[in-house]
Amino acid sequence: MDEGNFQAYENEIQALEEEIRLLTEKYEDMRQESTFFSDEDVLKAIKSLQGETQGEAKGHESLTDLKAQLESLETDLSFLMEFTGFHFTSHSKKTVEKTPNRTVKKHRLSGKCHSIPFQVEFQLLEMQKDEKVSAVVSDLSIIMESREDSNVSKFVSRTEECADLQTFFRSLSTYAEWYEHRRHTFLHFK
Repeated sequence: MDEGNFQAYENEIQALEEEIRLLTEKYEDMRQESTFFSDEDVLKAIKSLQGETQGEAKGHESLTDLKAQLESLETDLSFLMEFTGFHFTSHSKKTVEKTPNRTVKKHRLSGKCHSIPFQVEFQLLEMQKDEKVSAVVSDLSIIMESREDSNVSKFVSRTEECADLQTFFRSLSTYAEWYEHRRHTFLHFK
């Protein structure tokens, strides 16, 4: 057998093994999340679905209402994206741990703020006590395209240490907006 063909087959096998590994992880995550539902949760979901199917029998009213709600939500989302400058391109979450009073989820967000791409990974610990739910961000990791400004990398490092997600988004929005203004100004003078 030709060495080039052998290497091509090896590469294909490795790619398939990686795909199998990723699909297995995804399956395990989905199976893990489904085991967290109690019999009571399942019965509530069934009753809810039965109510929805009875509501669907009413006809096109509910369908047109849903379309109107969807259009309204899309309009609101478009407004918020223009207003804040954030355009999220992907989001994934994975449940790491779940108990009756505590849930840990790992989130991954990526997108752009004006013209600056970013990716954020963090764990969100949600704790429920009585009727109150509190959330704590931990293991914050921010990946941004390297910029000439060393202050940005210092800011990202400090934000990761403090796990202050809100400050990151506020500061990124302001920085990206002024970055765009500076870029347009310099283009004007060139």
